[in-house]
Amino acid sequence: MTPGHGSAVDGVLRRSARRTPARVAVEYGDRTWTYEALDDAVSRAAGVLLGQGLVPGDRVGAYGHNSDAYLIAFLACARAGLVHVPVNQNLTGDDLAYLLGQSGSALVLADPDLAGRLPDGVRSLPLRDDERSLLARLAGTAPHDGPEPRGDELVQLLYTSGTTALPKGAMMTHRALVHEYLSAITALDLRAGDRPVHSLPLYHSAQMHVFLLPYLAVGATNVILDAPDGDRLFDLIEAGRADSLFAPPTVWIALAGRPDFATRDLGGLRKAYYGASIMPVPVLERLRARLPGLALYNCFGQSEIGPLALVLGPDEHKGRLDSCGRPVLFVDARVVDEDGKDAPDGTPGEIVYRSPQLCEGYWDKPEETAEAFRDGWFRSGDLAVRDAHGYFTVVDRVKDVINSGGVLVASRQVEDALYTHPAVAEVAVVGLPDDRWIEAVTAVVVPRGEVTEEDLLGHARERLPHFKAPKRVEFVDALPRNASGKIVKRELRDRFAAG
Repeated sequence: MTPGHGSAVDGVLRRSARRTPARVAVEYGDRTWTYEALDDAVSRAAGVLLGQGLVPGDRVGAYGHNSDAYLIAFLACARAGLVHVPVNQNLTGDDLAYLLGQSGSALVLADPDLAGRLPDGVRSLPLRDDERSLLARLAGTAPHDGPEPRGDELVQLLYTSGTTALPKGAMMTHRALVHEYLSAITALDLRAGDRPVHSLPLYHSAQMHVFLLPYLAVGATNVILDAPDGDRLFDLIEAGRADSLFAPPTVWIALAGRPDFATRDLGGLRKAYYGASIMPVPVLERLRARLPGLALYNCFGQSEIGPLALVLGPDEHKGRLDSCGRPVLFVDARVVDEDGKDAPDGTPGEIVYRSPQLCEGYWDKPEETAEAFRDGWFRSGDLAVRDAHGYFTVVDRVKDVINSGGVLVASRQVEDALYTHPAVAEVAVVGLPDDRWIEAVTAVVVPRGEVTEEDLLGHARERLPHFKAPKRVEFVDALPRNASGKIVKRELRDRFAAG
Protein backbone atom coordinates (compact mmCIF):
# COMPACT_ATOMS: atom_id res chain seq x y z
CA MET A 1 0.00 0.00 0.00
CA THR A 2 1.33 3.42 -0.88
CA PRO A 3 1.67 5.70 2.19
CA GLY A 4 0.44 9.26 2.24
CA HIS A 5 -3.32 8.79 2.37
CA GLY A 6 -3.61 11.25 5.24
CA SER A 7 -5.09 8.86 7.81
CA ALA A 8 -2.11 8.93 10.20
CA VAL A 9 -2.56 10.33 13.71
CA ASP A 10 0.31 12.82 13.41
CA GLY A 11 -1.33 14.21 10.27
CA VAL A 12 -3.99 15.74 12.53
CA LEU A 13 -1.37 18.15 13.87
CA ARG A 14 0.40 18.61 10.54
CA ARG A 15 -2.77 19.83 8.83
CA SER A 16 -3.59 22.29 11.62
CA ALA A 17 -0.02 23.61 11.53
CA ARG A 18 -0.33 24.33 7.83
CA ARG A 19 -3.75 25.90 8.25
CA THR A 20 -3.05 28.12 11.29
CA PRO A 21 0.72 28.08 11.93
CA ALA A 22 0.83 31.11 14.24
CA ARG A 23 -2.14 30.18 16.44
CA VAL A 24 -1.28 28.98 19.93
CA ALA A 25 -1.80 25.22 20.11
CA VAL A 26 -0.71 24.32 23.65
CA GLU A 27 0.00 26.09 26.91
CA TYR A 28 1.68 24.20 29.72
CA GLY A 29 3.15 25.99 32.70
CA ASP A 30 5.30 28.82 31.35
CA ARG A 31 5.72 27.20 27.91
CA THR A 32 3.60 28.11 24.90
CA TRP A 33 3.65 26.30 21.56
CA THR A 34 2.20 27.61 18.32
CA TYR A 35 0.92 25.00 15.89
CA GLU A 36 3.97 25.50 13.70
CA ALA A 37 6.38 25.16 16.63
CA LEU A 38 4.57 22.11 18.01
CA ASP A 39 4.65 20.39 14.63
CA ASP A 40 8.38 21.07 14.32
CA ALA A 41 8.97 19.75 17.87
CA VAL A 42 7.13 16.53 17.01
CA SER A 43 9.30 15.98 13.90
CA ARG A 44 12.47 16.58 15.92
CA ALA A 45 11.29 14.30 18.73
CA ALA A 46 10.60 11.58 16.14
CA GLY A 47 14.21 12.01 15.04
CA VAL A 48 15.40 11.65 18.64
CA LEU A 49 13.48 8.40 19.06
CA LEU A 50 14.71 6.87 15.83
CA GLY A 51 18.19 7.97 16.81
CA GLN A 52 17.92 5.61 19.81
CA GLY A 53 18.04 2.68 17.42
CA LEU A 54 14.30 2.11 17.39
CA VAL A 55 12.61 0.93 14.21
CA PRO A 56 8.98 1.28 13.08
CA GLY A 57 6.74 -1.14 14.95
CA ASP A 58 8.79 -1.02 18.17
CA ARG A 59 6.78 -0.33 21.30
CA VAL A 60 7.68 2.71 23.39
CA GLY A 61 6.38 3.02 26.95
CA ALA A 62 5.32 6.46 28.20
CA TYR A 63 5.51 6.76 31.99
CA GLY A 64 4.99 10.38 32.84
CA HIS A 65 2.77 13.06 34.29
CA ASN A 66 0.70 15.45 32.21
CA SER A 67 2.91 17.83 30.26
CA ASP A 68 3.60 19.24 26.82
CA ALA A 69 6.47 16.74 26.60
CA TYR A 70 4.06 13.84 27.06
CA LEU A 71 1.93 15.07 24.15
CA ILE A 72 4.97 15.66 21.94
CA ALA A 73 6.24 12.15 22.70
CA PHE A 74 2.96 10.53 21.67
CA LEU A 75 2.80 12.43 18.39
CA ALA A 76 6.49 11.75 17.76
CA CYS A 77 5.91 8.01 18.14
CA ALA A 78 3.05 8.29 15.66
CA ARG A 79 5.18 10.20 13.16
CA ALA A 80 8.09 7.77 13.48
CA GLY A 81 5.91 4.68 13.00
CA LEU A 82 6.44 3.54 16.59
CA VAL A 83 3.75 2.08 18.86
CA HIS A 84 3.05 4.24 21.89
CA VAL A 85 2.25 2.44 25.17
CA PRO A 86 0.74 4.82 27.75
CA VAL A 87 1.45 3.72 31.31
CA ASN A 88 -0.52 4.76 34.38
CA GLN A 89 1.86 6.95 36.38
CA ASN A 90 0.64 5.28 39.59
CA LEU A 91 1.73 1.79 38.55
CA THR A 92 4.63 0.28 40.47
CA GLY A 93 6.16 -3.10 41.15
CA ASP A 94 4.63 -6.15 39.51
CA ASP A 95 1.83 -4.17 37.83
CA LEU A 96 4.34 -1.90 36.10
CA ALA A 97 6.60 -4.81 35.17
CA TYR A 98 3.65 -6.73 33.73
CA LEU A 99 2.55 -3.95 31.42
CA LEU A 100 6.04 -3.14 30.15
CA GLY A 101 6.87 -6.81 29.73
CA GLN A 102 3.59 -7.82 28.10
CA SER A 103 3.85 -4.96 25.60
CA GLY A 104 7.49 -5.71 24.88
CA SER A 105 8.44 -2.04 25.20
CA ALA A 106 11.92 -1.47 23.76
CA LEU A 107 12.27 1.94 25.44
CA VAL A 108 10.42 3.77 28.20
CA LEU A 109 10.07 7.54 28.18
CA ALA A 110 9.86 8.43 31.86
CA ASP A 111 9.64 11.55 33.95
CA PRO A 112 12.73 11.70 36.20
CA ASP A 113 10.73 11.36 39.43
CA LEU A 114 9.21 8.11 38.14
CA ALA A 115 12.25 6.54 36.51
CA GLY A 116 13.43 4.95 39.76
CA ARG A 117 10.34 2.73 39.79
CA LEU A 118 11.20 1.06 36.50
CA PRO A 119 12.21 -2.62 36.66
CA ASP A 120 15.89 -3.44 36.45
CA GLY A 121 17.18 -3.72 32.92
CA VAL A 122 14.51 -1.56 31.34
CA ARG A 123 15.98 0.94 28.90
CA SER A 124 14.70 4.47 29.48
CA LEU A 125 15.01 8.07 28.35
CA PRO A 126 13.88 11.07 30.42
CA LEU A 127 10.84 12.88 29.05
CA ARG A 128 11.69 16.31 30.51
CA ASP A 129 13.39 18.17 33.37
CA ASP A 130 16.76 16.64 32.51
CA GLU A 131 19.55 17.73 30.16
CA ARG A 132 19.40 14.28 28.52
CA SER A 133 15.62 14.39 28.12
CA LEU A 134 13.57 14.12 24.95
CA LEU A 135 12.54 17.76 25.31
CA ALA A 136 16.12 18.97 25.83
CA ARG A 137 17.39 17.15 22.71
CA LEU A 138 14.95 18.76 20.27
CA ALA A 139 17.11 21.75 19.38
CA GLY A 140 20.08 19.59 18.42
CA THR A 141 18.16 17.06 16.31
CA ALA A 142 17.15 17.37 12.68
CA PRO A 143 13.43 16.95 11.97
CA HIS A 144 12.36 13.48 10.88
CA ASP A 145 10.98 13.57 7.35
CA GLY A 146 10.23 9.93 6.63
CA PRO A 147 7.16 8.45 4.92
CA GLU A 148 3.80 8.87 6.63
CA PRO A 149 2.67 5.70 8.45
CA ARG A 150 -0.13 3.74 6.82
CA GLY A 151 -3.59 3.93 8.29
CA ASP A 152 -3.63 0.20 9.05
CA GLU A 153 -0.40 0.32 11.08
CA LEU A 154 -0.51 0.22 14.87
CA VAL A 155 0.03 3.51 16.68
CA GLN A 156 -0.87 2.68 20.27
CA LEU A 157 -1.56 -0.13 22.71
CA LEU A 158 -4.38 1.12 24.92
CA TYR A 159 -4.44 -1.05 27.99
CA THR A 160 -7.89 -1.77 29.37
CA SER A 161 -8.87 -0.61 32.82
CA GLY A 162 -8.46 -4.03 34.39
CA THR A 163 -11.55 -3.75 36.63
CA THR A 164 -12.19 -7.50 36.36
CA ALA A 165 -8.88 -9.04 35.19
CA LEU A 166 -5.33 -8.23 34.14
CA PRO A 167 -5.20 -5.32 31.65
CA LYS A 168 -5.19 -6.19 27.96
CA GLY A 169 -3.50 -4.07 25.30
CA ALA A 170 -6.08 -2.95 22.73
CA MET A 171 -4.23 -2.63 19.41
CA MET A 172 -5.21 0.75 17.94
CA THR A 173 -4.36 1.68 14.36
CA HIS A 174 -3.88 5.17 12.97
CA ARG A 175 -7.07 4.84 10.98
CA ALA A 176 -9.12 3.78 14.01
CA LEU A 177 -8.06 6.78 16.07
CA VAL A 178 -8.54 9.27 13.22
CA HIS A 179 -12.09 7.96 12.76
CA GLU A 180 -12.63 8.37 16.51
CA TYR A 181 -11.37 11.97 16.39
CA LEU A 182 -13.93 12.86 13.75
CA SER A 183 -16.67 11.17 15.78
CA ALA A 184 -15.66 13.22 18.83
CA ILE A 185 -15.55 16.51 16.90
CA THR A 186 -19.03 16.04 15.50
CA ALA A 187 -20.74 14.56 18.58
CA LEU A 188 -19.19 16.94 21.12
CA ASP A 189 -19.38 20.15 19.07
CA LEU A 190 -15.64 20.83 19.32
CA ARG A 191 -14.69 24.15 17.72
CA ALA A 192 -11.51 26.13 17.06
CA GLY A 193 -12.84 28.99 19.18
CA ASP A 194 -13.29 26.82 22.28
CA ARG A 195 -10.84 27.20 25.17
CA PRO A 196 -10.45 23.67 26.52
CA VAL A 197 -8.49 22.77 29.61
CA HIS A 198 -7.08 19.24 29.88
CA SER A 199 -6.50 18.17 33.47
CA LEU A 200 -7.20 14.44 33.48
CA PRO A 201 -4.34 12.00 32.82
CA LEU A 202 -3.09 12.02 29.24
CA TYR A 203 -2.11 8.36 29.56
CA HIS A 204 -5.83 7.61 29.60
CA SER A 205 -7.63 7.46 26.27
CA ALA A 206 -10.51 9.78 27.20
CA GLN A 207 -8.50 12.95 27.80
CA MET A 208 -6.04 12.28 24.98
CA HIS A 209 -8.27 10.88 22.24
CA VAL A 210 -11.71 12.35 22.94
CA PHE A 211 -10.52 15.87 23.70
CA LEU A 212 -6.86 16.88 23.26
CA LEU A 213 -6.19 15.34 19.82
CA PRO A 214 -9.61 16.27 18.37
CA TYR A 215 -9.16 19.81 19.66
CA LEU A 216 -5.75 19.96 17.97
CA ALA A 217 -7.46 18.77 14.80
CA VAL A 218 -9.85 21.74 14.80
CA GLY A 219 -7.13 24.26 15.76
CA ALA A 220 -8.13 25.25 19.32
CA THR A 221 -5.80 26.62 22.00
CA ASN A 222 -5.33 23.92 24.65
CA VAL A 223 -4.29 24.38 28.27
CA ILE A 224 -2.70 21.30 29.86
CA LEU A 225 -2.70 21.02 33.66
CA ASP A 226 -0.83 18.56 35.84
CA ALA A 227 -4.04 17.47 37.57
CA PRO A 228 -7.67 18.57 38.06
CA ASP A 229 -6.87 21.10 40.77
CA GLY A 230 -10.05 22.96 41.71
CA ASP A 231 -8.32 26.26 42.51
CA ARG A 232 -6.49 26.29 39.18
CA LEU A 233 -9.56 25.28 37.19
CA PHE A 234 -11.77 27.92 38.79
CA ASP A 235 -9.07 30.58 38.26
CA LEU A 236 -8.81 29.73 34.54
CA ILE A 237 -12.60 29.87 34.14
CA GLU A 238 -12.90 33.20 35.92
CA ALA A 239 -10.04 34.64 33.85
CA GLY A 240 -11.75 33.62 30.60
CA ARG A 241 -8.97 31.18 29.67
CA ALA A 242 -11.08 28.03 29.93
CA ASP A 243 -14.65 27.43 28.80
CA SER A 244 -14.60 23.67 28.11
CA LEU A 245 -13.85 20.95 30.66
CA PHE A 246 -13.98 17.17 30.72
CA ALA A 247 -13.96 15.25 33.99
CA PRO A 248 -15.25 11.94 35.32
CA PRO A 249 -18.06 12.04 37.87
CA THR A 250 -15.64 11.73 40.79
CA VAL A 251 -14.04 15.07 39.82
CA TRP A 252 -17.37 16.82 39.15
CA ILE A 253 -18.57 15.59 42.55
CA ALA A 254 -15.47 17.08 44.18
CA LEU A 255 -15.78 20.40 42.30
CA ALA A 256 -19.49 20.71 43.14
CA GLY A 257 -18.70 19.95 46.78
CA ARG A 258 -16.19 22.79 47.17
CA PRO A 259 -17.34 25.61 49.48
CA ASP A 260 -16.58 28.21 46.76
CA PHE A 261 -18.57 26.39 44.04
CA ALA A 262 -21.60 28.52 44.89
CA THR A 263 -19.69 31.83 45.03
CA ARG A 264 -17.06 31.79 42.25
CA ASP A 265 -17.91 33.38 38.90
CA LEU A 266 -18.14 30.25 36.76
CA GLY A 267 -20.46 31.63 34.10
CA GLY A 268 -17.65 31.45 31.53
CA LEU A 269 -17.78 27.65 31.56
CA ARG A 270 -19.85 26.84 28.48
CA LYS A 271 -19.28 23.12 27.91
CA ALA A 272 -19.06 20.41 30.54
CA TYR A 273 -18.26 16.86 29.53
CA TYR A 274 -18.55 13.90 31.84
CA GLY A 275 -17.89 10.23 31.40
CA ALA A 276 -15.51 7.34 32.21
CA SER A 277 -18.04 6.08 34.78
CA ILE A 278 -21.73 6.53 35.54
CA MET A 279 -22.75 9.98 36.76
CA PRO A 280 -25.27 9.64 39.62
CA VAL A 281 -28.49 11.34 38.57
CA PRO A 282 -28.82 13.32 41.86
CA VAL A 283 -25.32 14.76 41.36
CA LEU A 284 -26.12 15.71 37.76
CA GLU A 285 -29.26 17.50 38.92
CA ARG A 286 -27.24 19.52 41.45
CA LEU A 287 -24.78 20.59 38.74
CA ARG A 288 -27.57 21.69 36.41
CA ALA A 289 -29.25 23.67 39.19
CA ARG A 290 -26.06 25.62 39.93
CA LEU A 291 -25.10 26.26 36.27
CA PRO A 292 -28.35 26.24 34.27
CA GLY A 293 -26.72 27.68 31.12
CA LEU A 294 -24.06 25.00 30.95
CA ALA A 295 -24.10 22.62 27.95
CA LEU A 296 -23.73 19.11 29.36
CA TYR A 297 -22.46 16.14 27.37
CA ASN A 298 -22.37 12.55 28.58
CA CYS A 299 -19.52 10.62 26.92
CA PHE A 300 -19.53 6.84 27.02
CA GLY A 301 -17.31 4.13 25.60
CA GLN A 302 -14.24 2.05 26.35
CA SER A 303 -10.60 1.78 25.39
CA GLU A 304 -11.20 -0.77 22.65
CA ILE A 305 -13.24 1.72 20.59
CA GLY A 306 -10.92 4.65 20.91
CA PRO A 307 -12.78 5.24 23.41
CA LEU A 308 -15.90 7.29 22.41
CA ALA A 309 -18.97 5.26 21.39
CA LEU A 310 -22.12 6.99 22.66
CA VAL A 311 -22.95 10.62 23.48
CA LEU A 312 -25.91 12.31 25.13
CA GLY A 313 -25.94 15.94 23.95
CA PRO A 314 -27.13 19.06 25.78
CA ASP A 315 -30.53 19.11 24.09
CA GLU A 316 -31.09 15.43 24.88
CA HIS A 317 -30.77 15.44 28.66
CA LYS A 318 -34.35 16.38 29.51
CA GLY A 319 -36.12 13.27 30.68
CA ARG A 320 -33.01 11.15 30.02
CA LEU A 321 -30.58 12.06 32.79
CA ASP A 322 -29.64 8.41 33.25
CA SER A 323 -28.97 7.80 29.54
CA CYS A 324 -25.58 7.76 27.84
CA GLY A 325 -27.08 8.77 24.52
CA ARG A 326 -26.87 7.41 21.00
CA PRO A 327 -23.97 6.08 18.89
CA VAL A 328 -21.50 8.60 17.47
CA LEU A 329 -20.79 9.07 13.77
CA PHE A 330 -18.66 5.99 13.07
CA VAL A 331 -20.19 3.56 15.59
CA ASP A 332 -22.93 0.99 15.08
CA ALA A 333 -24.31 -0.39 18.36
CA ARG A 334 -26.87 -3.03 19.33
CA VAL A 335 -28.22 -4.58 22.53
CA VAL A 336 -28.18 -8.38 22.38
CA ASP A 337 -29.22 -11.31 24.55
CA GLU A 338 -26.98 -14.19 25.62
CA ASP A 339 -27.39 -15.82 22.20
CA GLY A 340 -26.28 -12.67 20.36
CA LYS A 341 -29.78 -11.88 19.09
CA ASP A 342 -31.24 -8.37 19.27
CA ALA A 343 -32.95 -7.75 22.60
CA PRO A 344 -36.35 -6.00 22.38
CA ASP A 345 -36.33 -2.29 23.21
CA GLY A 346 -36.53 -1.82 26.97
CA THR A 347 -35.03 -5.24 27.69
CA PRO A 348 -31.54 -5.40 29.25
CA GLY A 349 -28.78 -6.97 27.21
CA GLU A 350 -25.12 -6.56 26.34
CA ILE A 351 -24.01 -3.69 24.10
CA VAL A 352 -22.08 -4.86 21.05
CA TYR A 353 -20.25 -2.61 18.59
CA ARG A 354 -19.13 -2.59 14.98
CA SER A 355 -16.96 0.35 13.94
CA PRO A 356 -13.80 1.47 12.10
CA GLN A 357 -12.81 2.93 15.50
CA LEU A 358 -12.41 -0.53 17.02
CA CYS A 359 -9.08 -2.02 17.96
CA GLU A 360 -7.58 -4.90 15.98
CA GLY A 361 -7.74 -7.17 19.02
CA TYR A 362 -5.60 -7.59 22.14
CA TRP A 363 -1.82 -7.60 21.98
CA ASP A 364 -0.51 -11.19 22.19
CA LYS A 365 -3.83 -12.49 23.56
CA PRO A 366 -5.54 -14.47 20.79
CA GLU A 367 -8.01 -16.27 23.08
CA GLU A 368 -9.25 -13.03 24.66
CA THR A 369 -9.50 -11.48 21.20
CA ALA A 370 -11.62 -14.36 19.91
CA GLU A 371 -13.89 -14.13 22.94
CA ALA A 372 -14.42 -10.37 22.56
CA PHE A 373 -15.00 -10.35 18.79
CA ARG A 374 -17.82 -12.68 17.79
CA ASP A 375 -19.89 -12.75 14.62
CA GLY A 376 -18.26 -9.51 13.44
CA TRP A 377 -19.24 -7.57 16.59
CA PHE A 378 -17.27 -6.53 19.67
CA ARG A 379 -18.76 -7.65 22.99
CA SER A 380 -18.47 -4.65 25.32
CA GLY A 381 -19.29 -6.28 28.66
CA ASP A 382 -21.75 -3.45 29.41
CA LEU A 383 -25.36 -4.27 30.24
CA ALA A 384 -27.81 -1.73 28.83
CA VAL A 385 -31.30 -1.10 27.54
CA ARG A 386 -32.17 0.71 24.31
CA ASP A 387 -35.39 2.67 23.89
CA ALA A 388 -37.53 3.12 20.80
CA HIS A 389 -35.73 6.37 19.92
CA GLY A 390 -32.30 4.77 19.87
CA TYR A 391 -31.06 6.01 23.26
CA PHE A 392 -28.98 3.66 25.39
CA THR A 393 -29.03 3.49 29.18
CA VAL A 394 -26.24 1.51 30.79
CA VAL A 395 -27.49 -0.60 33.65
CA ASP A 396 -24.27 -2.22 34.79
CA ARG A 397 -21.20 -4.13 33.77
CA VAL A 398 -22.28 -7.64 32.89
CA LYS A 399 -19.94 -9.03 35.54
CA ASP A 400 -21.25 -6.60 38.18
CA VAL A 401 -24.91 -7.64 38.00
CA ILE A 402 -25.97 -9.08 41.37
CA ASN A 403 -27.84 -12.37 41.68
CA SER A 404 -29.91 -11.83 44.83
CA GLY A 405 -32.14 -14.79 45.66
CA GLY A 406 -32.24 -15.79 42.00
CA VAL A 407 -33.30 -12.30 40.87
CA LEU A 408 -30.82 -10.16 38.92
CA VAL A 409 -30.26 -6.71 40.45
CA ALA A 410 -28.44 -3.88 38.64
CA SER A 411 -26.21 -1.97 41.03
CA ARG A 412 -26.81 1.34 39.21
CA GLN A 413 -30.43 1.62 40.40
CA VAL A 414 -29.47 0.92 44.01
CA GLU A 415 -26.66 3.47 43.85
CA ASP A 416 -28.96 6.17 42.47
CA ALA A 417 -31.41 5.57 45.34
CA LEU A 418 -28.67 5.95 47.93
CA TYR A 419 -27.24 9.07 46.28
CA THR A 420 -30.47 10.88 47.15
CA HIS A 421 -29.47 10.72 50.84
CA PRO A 422 -27.62 13.94 51.79
CA ALA A 423 -25.04 12.05 53.87
CA VAL A 424 -23.82 9.91 50.95
CA ALA A 425 -20.79 11.43 49.24
CA GLU A 426 -20.07 8.37 47.10
CA VAL A 427 -21.40 4.84 46.92
CA ALA A 428 -20.68 1.59 45.10
CA VAL A 429 -23.02 -1.40 45.28
CA VAL A 430 -21.68 -4.94 44.94
CA GLY A 431 -22.90 -8.47 45.50
CA LEU A 432 -21.20 -10.48 48.24
CA PRO A 433 -21.48 -14.26 48.75
CA ASP A 434 -24.43 -15.14 51.00
CA ASP A 435 -25.83 -18.51 52.07
CA ARG A 436 -29.43 -17.29 51.84
CA TRP A 437 -29.39 -14.77 49.00
CA ILE A 438 -26.61 -16.27 46.80
CA GLU A 439 -25.29 -12.69 46.65
CA ALA A 440 -26.25 -10.08 49.21
CA VAL A 441 -26.75 -6.56 47.84
CA THR A 442 -24.12 -4.55 49.70
CA ALA A 443 -23.57 -0.78 49.64
CA VAL A 444 -20.05 0.54 50.20
CA VAL A 445 -20.44 4.20 51.18
CA VAL A 446 -18.14 7.18 51.57
CA PRO A 447 -20.15 9.24 54.08
CA ARG A 448 -20.60 12.98 54.24
CA GLY A 449 -21.22 13.77 57.88
CA GLU A 450 -22.84 11.50 60.46
CA VAL A 451 -24.98 8.61 59.21
CA THR A 452 -25.66 5.07 60.36
CA GLU A 453 -26.15 1.82 58.50
CA GLU A 454 -29.78 1.68 59.60
CA ASP A 455 -30.38 5.22 58.30
CA LEU A 456 -29.25 4.22 54.82
CA LEU A 457 -30.99 0.85 54.82
CA GLY A 458 -34.25 2.53 55.73
CA HIS A 459 -33.73 5.22 53.09
CA ALA A 460 -33.16 2.59 50.41
CA ARG A 461 -36.16 0.48 51.46
CA GLU A 462 -38.44 3.47 50.99
CA ARG A 463 -37.29 3.86 47.38
CA LEU A 464 -36.63 0.33 46.15
CA PRO A 465 -38.41 -3.01 45.98
CA HIS A 466 -37.39 -5.19 48.92
CA PHE A 467 -35.27 -7.55 46.80
CA LYS A 468 -33.18 -4.64 45.45
CA ALA A 469 -32.60 -2.88 48.77
CA PRO A 470 -29.16 -3.42 50.34
CA LYS A 471 -28.83 -6.07 53.00
CA ARG A 472 -25.82 -4.33 54.56
CA VAL A 473 -23.78 -1.13 54.37
CA GLU A 474 -20.02 -0.79 54.73
CA PHE A 475 -18.38 2.60 55.34
CA VAL A 476 -15.01 3.54 53.79
CA ASP A 477 -12.91 6.68 53.48
CA ALA A 478 -12.53 6.32 49.69
CA LEU A 479 -13.51 3.98 46.87
CA PRO A 480 -10.79 2.21 44.86
CA ARG A 481 -10.47 3.61 41.33
CA ASN A 482 -8.42 2.93 38.26
CA ALA A 483 -6.69 5.50 36.05
CA SER A 484 -9.89 6.55 34.30
CA GLY A 485 -11.81 7.18 37.52
CA LYS A 486 -13.83 3.98 37.31
CA ILE A 487 -14.58 2.26 40.60
CA VAL A 488 -12.81 -1.10 40.81
CA LYS A 489 -15.61 -3.19 42.26
CA ARG A 490 -13.64 -6.42 42.28
CA GLU A 491 -11.43 -4.89 45.01
CA LEU A 492 -14.52 -4.14 47.09
CA ARG A 493 -15.84 -7.67 46.58
CA ASP A 494 -12.51 -9.18 47.56
CA ARG A 495 -12.14 -6.93 50.60
CA PHE A 496 -15.58 -7.33 52.12
CA ALA A 497 -16.19 -10.93 51.12
CA ALA A 498 -13.13 -11.80 53.16
CA GLY A 499 -14.61 -9.90 56.09
